[in-house]
Amino acid sequence: MPILLLLFSFLFANESNTYWMKVNATNKYERSAVANTGAVIEVVKDDYIIVLGNNREKEIIEKLGFLDTSFLLPSSFYPPKDDDFHSYEEMVQALKDLQAAHSDISELSVIGKSLEGREIYKLRISTDLANASDKAGIAFMGAHHAREHLSKEVPLMLAEYILENFASDSRIQRMVEGRDIHIIPIVNPDGVIFDIKADRYRNWRKNRRPNKDGSIGVDLNRNYGFQWGTGGSSKSGRSDVFMGPKPFSEPETQAIKKFVEDNENINILLSFHTFSELILYPWGHTYNSISNEKDYLVHKTMAETMAKWNGYRPQQSSDLYIASGDTTDWSYGAHGIISFTFELDPATIWEGGFYPGQDFIDPTFRKNLEPCLYLIDMADNPYRSLQSKSQKLGFQHLQF
Repeated sequence: MPILLLLFSFLFANESNTYWMKVNATNKYERSAVANTGAVIEVVKDDYIIVLGNNREKEIIEKLGFLDTSFLLPSSFYPPKDDDFHSYEEMVQALKDLQAAHSDISELSVIGKSLEGREIYKLRISTDLANASDKAGIAFMGAHHAREHLSKEVPLMLAEYILENFASDSRIQRMVEGRDIHIIPIVNPDGVIFDIKADRYRNWRKNRRPNKDGSIGVDLNRNYGFQWGTGGSSKSGRSDVFMGPKPFSEPETQAIKKFVEDNENINILLSFHTFSELILYPWGHTYNSISNEKDYLVHKTMAETMAKWNGYRPQQSSDLYIASGDTTDWSYGAHGIISFTFELDPATIWEGGFYPGQDFIDPTFRKNLEPCLYLIDMADNPYRSLQSKSQKLGFQHLQF
């Protein structure tokens, strides 16, 4: 996609003007200062960042003395058609068809409803489903942010791969027999639908909450309760990183909260996002590392191992900039679950950003398959990763 067309595809659903900004920020402290304005950092380079923000956020960044270049983005743009991506309705049907074809080792359930009443589906994969809670559990989830469509395709394809290869692949058989696998492809169905309404991309990030100030939407990945509102989020409803009026104010995050609390066997959680090709781990709300040295080493070691397969950069989330109230800070901080965020392909805005096109779906899934299977393997005891650190990468070390 030509660069000019790509840039014109970014917009905020007519709530306010949206500016593309090149901002001079050379370290995590300056990036965090920009994030605290409520603007959204989309690209991080050594000596600058690319930011999307509204009028007010642009003015604050200018006053900070960080703004290099900016221009106003148009209010609408019709992208090329991406038929291979699943709409919400198509995703629901795909999950239903997949479960029906493999009903002996999978079950489909609804963990909650969105603000507008849409069902949030979870596919569970295991043998002996009635007793699956006695096994080690793992959770995969996508589409916290509406415009990150690739983040819902990868978990769906992971479910397809596992179920369709169960009968013929002994490695997959061992995984399904020994694990309780949960896959939630779309956490934010209302936002996903709105982002492609009228066959155009709207660059919509949040859910569809009507806010008191007349704006729309809460950033679901700033609405989780652990260290909520302590930096890298906004109190303004017009910000793309609006944290909501209180922790877990949104039915979507409430659904994830209840799901995790109801499944105490979950030992690993992976939240898919786009873009930047990163493997992130807690903390996001502070520059400090996880104080429990063993837990810190497990996150770091597992991230570095997975990076050898997908080529992503492994790092602590706050090494980018401070962001509080996100999923993985909460799942680890509140529940002790070893937690990761994958910022999927592409690497940069110039390669497509949030809208890279359907040609990215298959290669992005393929490069992340081994990391996902590795996490399933390690779900019985993530601390095994420290013992097997020196072993050759692969699945010879599977233990069930």
